[in-house]
Formats: sequence, C-alpha cells, structure tokens
Amino acid sequence: MNLEEFQIHNTHLDGSFSDLDPHLRRLRTQPLIYRFPLLDRLPRSQPGIYTVGGGRQIGKTTLLKQWMADLLATGIDPARLRFFTGELIDDHHSLVRLVLTLQRAMPTEGRRYILLDEVTYIAGWDKGIKYLADAGLLEGVVLVATGSDMAVIQEARMRFPGRRGQAAAVDFHLHPLGFAAAVGLKRSLSSQELLQLAQPISPLPPEAEQVLLEEFLAYLVHGGFLTAINDMARHDRILPATFATYSDWIRGDMLKRGKQEHYLGEVLAAIVRCCGTQTTYNALARTLSIDHPATVSDYIALLTSMDVLRVQPALREDKLTGAPKKARKISFCDPFIFHAVQSWLHEAQDPFTTQVRPLLADPGRTGPLVEACAVAHYGRHYPTYYIKGEGEVDIAYVKEGRFWPVEIKWTGQLRPKTLKQIGKYANSRILARRSAPAKMGDIPVEFLPQTLLRLDLG
Repeated sequence: MNLEEFQIHNTHLDGSFSDLDPHLRRLRTQPLIYRFPLLDRLPRSQPGIYTVGGGRQIGKTTLLKQWMADLLATGIDPARLRFFTGELIDDHHSLVRLVLTLQRAMPTEGRRYILLDEVTYIAGWDKGIKYLADAGLLEGVVLVATGSDMAVIQEARMRFPGRRGQAAAVDFHLHPLGFAAAVGLKRSLSSQELLQLAQPISPLPPEAEQVLLEEFLAYLVHGGFLTAINDMARHDRILPATFATYSDWIRGDMLKRGKQEHYLGEVLAAIVRCCGTQTTYNALARTLSIDHPATVSDYIALLTSMDVLRVQPALREDKLTGAPKKARKISFCDPFIFHAVQSWLHEAQDPFTTQVRPLLADPGRTGPLVEACAVAHYGRHYPTYYIKGEGEVDIAYVKEGRFWPVEIKWTGQLRPKTLKQIGKYANSRILARRSAPAKMGDIPVEFLPQTLLRLDLG
C-alpha cells in the first residue's frame, strides 16, 4: 500500500488545506458551522496513542480535519502530519506496512502526527498499533484513532498498557451536540449569554421561557446531529436523504458485524414501542420472531456500543449501582436517531412531514422522547438509573456519593398522587414543560429546557 491512495485527505502537502480538503470545503457550504470543544482538548505536543469514539455521522472526520487545520495554523510543518481512513486499510499487516512507508516520507526528528479515522474498519488494528509501539516506531508520534464502535475501542484500549503516553486524558467520547451547544450555534450566543439564559431566575422572564421552549421543541426534531440542524436552518425541514443516510449506516454497521437486517428491524421496532417503559430481554423476545433473549441482548448491546441506544438500569439505592435482575428502560441516545429509525421502519417519501411533525403535535407520543432526551443528557455527565418502588422515578443520577431523583412531567397537569415515589426523597426535583408553579408540595419544579441547558454548561 502506498501513500498516494490517501492523497485526497492530505491536500495540506500540496497547498491550502482549507481550500482543497473535501470535508472542509463541504463544511464551508453549511449555514451553521460548529467548532467542537474537544478540539481544544486533543493533544498538541504530548506523544501517545489517543482514541476518539462516538456514533456515526456526528462529525468525527470533520473534527480531525478541523484539528489538522488548527495544527497547520500554529506553524507545524505539513510534512509532519498525515490523515488515513481505515476504509482503505484491510488489516493490521497493511497498517504496519503503511506506517513503515510513512516513516520514510516524514521527518525523522521532532513531533509527528498520524490520524487514523474509523480505525475499527481495520481487522486487528490494535495488534498493528501494539506492534508499532513495541517496535519503537511511534516514538515522538501523536497518534489519534477514531472509531464508531465504543465496545471495540474500549476492549482494544486494554491492550496498550504502558504505551499510551503521559497525557492525563487519552480517550475521548464525541457525542452529538447537547441542547446548550445547539442553542448556542443556532442563536449565535456566546458562552456568557448561554449562562445568563441558564440562570435559575424565578419567575423566568416570558421571553426567555419562550426562546428555550421553541429551541427544545426544535431539538426534539433535529437532535444534536449537525446535518439535520443545517437542514432545518436551510430548508425548515429535514431532507429524506438525511434520514436515510443515518439509518443506512446503522444497518450497514450491523450487517458488517454479521447481524440480520430482519432481526435488527424487529428489535428496533420493539424498542420504539417500549420506549419510556420498563422491559426485560425475555419480554422483548416474546414479541419477536427471535428465539432467544440472549440474541435480543446481543443486538441491543451492539446498538448501545454504536451510540444508537441507551440502556437505563434500575437503581440499587443501598449500593448506588444498577440492579441486574430488575427490568431496564431502553431509549434512543438522540431524538434524530429515533426519527431516522422510524423513517426506515415505516418507509415514507417525506418522513419529516408524514412522521416527525405529527409525532411532535401529539403530547402523548412526545413524552417518551422528552424523557429519553433528558436521560441522555444526564447520562453524559453522571451514572444514570431509574427508581422502581411504590411508583417510578424517571431518572436517578449519582453525584457526590448520593443519588438525585428527577421526575419528568411534560404532559398533563402536575398531580400530587402521581408523585408518590419521588415525594419520599428530600433532594428530588420535577422537570416540567413550564416554569410555574415553582413547587408541587415540597418538591421543586424546574423548567426542563433550562435545566438541560444548565446541565450542559456545567
């Protein structure tokens, strides 16, 4: 394998990288351009092996290209920097040969940068990197590898003990944009302006409440996926091709891992039906043509590792851990993923008009999507569970050695009798569609969009 096959991704060697690179050119055509905060956390000078994991189509490749542009802007010699895509590298033998060829083309002294995008396409990629590290061929090299299967990435990391470098953080997880990032991007708000909007003022000014409600309802459509956000900015709708691109990636990645498309459709349809409710793998299997609950569990575990689904266990309050024998709640990691899956399960020429809009107009159907969105946001920051007792509590996140119960009430009126379980906890909260009333009994009531905004801003 020679380096010419990757020339399209290394145009910085020929001239102006920002003008010639296909990803950066495409990025400039978008109405909304996002700069990932992770760009400021990636290593600049500390050699080592770094990984960036995250689901498909969230911008990992664009992140690497933006980072290349940042490095070049600091004056790094272009000859010290290379980008490779795992889609063109068959196995770890090819990877080793490629890096050996690269070593002859790069300067031998000083810092060098090797970026391996979608490394999980490469069979045995971790063996290749381990060999290169053990052979001393990565000395002075900042190697950054991205992948869309978190389980594979995490398992492979364990094979690099003592070879990762001295940096404090070597593994990163790239998520779709959270609510605060989406609001800031769309409204062109600075961090300070976002913080001002997140202040827990009671009563919240009506104009601020209206802005946050409008943006949250929009977030329930496009989620944190930049392509969908830009579709809405440009067309006031999400294009059918955008839905298809994401659903095709899910199917393609599952088929690549030996899974059956028919079973995948059944499992995803079952998750859509039970979203927001407790279930077990046994209960799911009974509604499907799949013979064994272990097969259902296997499909869900893989979809979870791809950042498609999130599994929320029940909380063991005495241990602050999940209760393995109790039912789980399974939801989608992002609203747009939910819509993309629906567009595949129920084919339509225009999913936005015939599926998304009617769903968002029905408060009863929107409720589980709102809860899933809140669970995903808390889950990015804390271990997150639900509580099953005399009643149910939607979220219990663990922080500072204790759990914090949160109930989501998006539809209907707040009634004391529906809050029997959460009322047992002195540190409980209710997240609601409106900022008033400020309390239900002794339980504080918060405006859900503002709370998620504040959560994202830390």
